[in-house]
Amino acid sequence: MSRIGNNPVAIPEGTTVEVQDNVITVKGKLGELTQEYSSVSISSEDGQVLITRPSDSKEHKAKHGLYRSLVSNMILGVSKGWSKELELVGVGYRASNQGQKLELALGFSHNIVMNLAPEVKVETVSEKGKNPIIKLTSHDKQLVGQIAAKIRSFRKPEPYKGKGIKFVGEQLRRKAGKSA
Repeated sequence: MSRIGNNPVAIPEGTTVEVQDNVITVKGKLGELTQEYSSVSISSEDGQVLITRPSDSKEHKAKHGLYRSLVSNMILGVSKGWSKELELVGVGYRASNQGQKLELALGFSHNIVMNLAPEVKVETVSEKGKNPIIKLTSHDKQLVGQIAAKIRSFRKPEPYKGKGIKFVGEQLRRKAGKSA
């Protein structure tokens, strides 16, 4: 029994959900998202979305919880939005943006210039005495996470000094250096 899949997803004010031909479309104040689905049936009634599965097979159980989570993330995204914050830890590490173009100085011989999708809003904060922070916001949770992971992959935090790009609030496993 899928405990996640059995929970209905509440639809907040100003958000509409349409289900047609194995495609669910969610519209809200921040945008519109669509998702194809299979192996389950989705219905929208009484201000909530219900996901049901046809049988108790392993595939149907797995998809039941998956699509419930995806629909929930879509509804939250178009009503409230998703955001990720990345912190650049290291001497000389900088970030700046002009519109959708993010420029990173990460200690390589050249700066990294990254063009971001138009759905993602990027903001860079640089205060004196503090590490630069990159804020990514969008209505699509998957896209924000994917872009944040791509930015982090340019310079992952290393375990000795902690230099690199990390998520704000992330706890790093630190190692002791050489002992004489």
